[in-house]
Amino acid sequence: MKVEFDEDTCIGMYQCVAEWSEFEKDKDRGKAVLKGAEEVEDAVFVREVPEDAELDAKFAARACPVDAITIYDDDGEQLIP
Repeated sequence: MKVEFDEDTCIGMYQCVAEWSEFEKDKDRGKAVLKGAEEVEDAVFVREVPEDAELDAKFAARACPVDAITIYDDDGEQLIP
C-alpha cells in the first residue's frame, strides 16, 4: 500500500497528524509533512505504508478536509478518497 500526499493542497488543519504518527506539523509553513516520503512531482510526496500502519494511514486520508492524502493498494488502484 502507498500513500500520496499533495502538500500544496494541504491547508494545515493537521487532522492527519492526529490519525497517523508519520505525519507531523510544520507550523512555520502551515502544512503537514509526511515523514520518509519521496517527492515524485512538485509538492507531491509518496511513500510505502507498513502493514501495521495501514489502518492509521487510511484514517489520516479520510480525516483530511481537503483530500490532500490518497491511498493506493499494491496494484496502484486508488482506495481513498
